[in-house]
Amino acid sequence: MDFFELNAFLNLSQTLHFAHTAEKVNLSPSALSRLISRLEDETGTTLLERNNREVKLTPQGSEFAHFAKKCLDEQEDVLNSFKSQGSEVAGSLHVYASVTACYSIMPPFLKELSEKYPQIHLEIETGDPAGAINAVKEGRAELAVAAIPETGLSGFDTLPIRHTPLVFAASVGGKYENVSGSPQDIVSSVPLILPKTGLARERFDTWIASRNVKPVIAAETEGNEAIMALVQLGIGIGLIPHIVLTNGPYDKGFTCLSAGNALGYYEVGFIQKKEITGSESLKRIRKAVNEILDKMR
Repeated sequence: MDFFELNAFLNLSQTLHFAHTAEKVNLSPSALSRLISRLEDETGTTLLERNNREVKLTPQGSEFAHFAKKCLDEQEDVLNSFKSQGSEVAGSLHVYASVTACYSIMPPFLKELSEKYPQIHLEIETGDPAGAINAVKEGRAELAVAAIPETGLSGFDTLPIRHTPLVFAASVGGKYENVSGSPQDIVSSVPLILPKTGLARERFDTWIASRNVKPVIAAETEGNEAIMALVQLGIGIGLIPHIVLTNGPYDKGFTCLSAGNALGYYEVGFIQKKEITGSESLKRIRKAVNEILDKMR
């Protein structure tokens, strides 16, 4: 086995999804399957239980994932020691953020990081904001931008950056541009495009249950960008944080329909695990990140 195979297995142990992992490590799903079979032959045990529905780690697979992570951490430490000069902080920082966050939340942090720690290499995964917490929990990212619940996040350090209301977005010139009425009237009569999961969806579901409102749902999708694409097609109005309309490519061609106080506000900001673990180089990177975040408080 080699480092590439260990990295592929570690990624698969985190995602438990062959297609997603194969894309990330630049293999076809069939090639990834053959790689896992080779590892199982070499270790003499079953590392994964897999069928058409799901992939699960066996107890031996969990143990092997810990072994793979330890090997890869030590490899990173050695390589970074070659790259760094003296006590300079070097290595990779994995960040999870939505496209909107890359426009709105990330720039000041990234500017400070690149200026003070130029040897830190960024690996940014973009995706649905609802996936940010799991990305950090699963170890795919050390830092993420997420909607922060009012109750906080157990085991996480959080740094709120923006306070944003939840609103409905409509396409300018579309048939829903000028809808009016109370939030109850709007959601019960106008087709809605909603996020499948996440804090915004939780707020929406709680609110309609408390008002005994039956919404007209045209579509459910993952990510604010997908919601805005469907809004642009004119099939309905989309539930999004207002920050999406004021940052990035959506400041033109869309209009904001206020939800009043019905769905409230939430905080958007940085999250990371409280406990600093991993390789020595990663620990130094995490401390550097904390130093920059402390300045932003």
